[in-house]
Amino acid sequence: MSEETANTTPPPPPQQQNEPPQPTEPDAAPAPAPAPAPEQPPSGSGSGSSDAPAPPEPQPEPDSPPLPDKHTPVTPGPRATRLQELFATTLRHTLDKVSRDNFGACFPTVAAKAPGMLEFVQRQMVERLRGLCEKEFDNILQNRSVIPKLNELELLLSDATARKQSSSSSSEIPTPPHTLPAERVLDAYLAPHLTSQQSQLNARLQTVQSHNAQLFDEIQAQRAEIEALLGAVERTLSDMDGASGLLDEVVDDLAQETRTAEVEMSGT
Repeated sequence: MSEETANTTPPPPPQQQNEPPQPTEPDAAPAPAPAPAPEQPPSGSGSGSSDAPAPPEPQPEPDSPPLPDKHTPVTPGPRATRLQELFATTLRHTLDKVSRDNFGACFPTVAAKAPGMLEFVQRQMVERLRGLCEKEFDNILQNRSVIPKLNELELLLSDATARKQSSSSSSEIPTPPHTLPAERVLDAYLAPHLTSQQSQLNARLQTVQSHNAQLFDEIQAQRAEIEALLGAVERTLSDMDGASGLLDEVVDDLAQETRTAEVEMSGT
């Protein structure tokens, strides 16, 4: 027994029937009338008018938050264009697999009974899948900044190509960074930091040296002043020694005269 005879034929899809009119809701009860505002007493002359409260000042409305920056499209370069073309081609080939024949093979009964409806569903499904895939692909390009990064890669490659062409063949071939030893890579990373620290230390050393030179000059001046004072003291001491030597010659005569003058004064 063949597959078509073995499978029971399902009944055709029921035709859409006119839905019975839904009962209308009863009229809503009328809304209650708003309560009348309390009457304000008339403002008369006298002390009563001065006691009336002043009307509240209107509060300033808060400023609305600023609008986000508008997304500006970026012109895709060669690689970004090729990526978009590759995606479009791959998506088209993938959706071509969901053809009418392949779709009808999955639903043979519907294909035999209602081919037009099946073709309509297949076409709607393909269009829906194409729209979802394109939208998701555009979101990925925008969130990951794929086009600007590919354009930046284009600039880097063009710059590298220009440098390679401008360099002479006799020049030394640069060593690839991944083949360098770890010590050279570490030195390359630490060289800017060490250079800045060395410059700071050199500046501090020069400041200390200038300060030390100033202190040395002050100490030399103080030593010269001390030597001058010592010389003056030595000269004063030598003068005092000379004066005492001169007094030694006449001290006996002065003593005799002093004793004689005392005797004379005591005798009188």
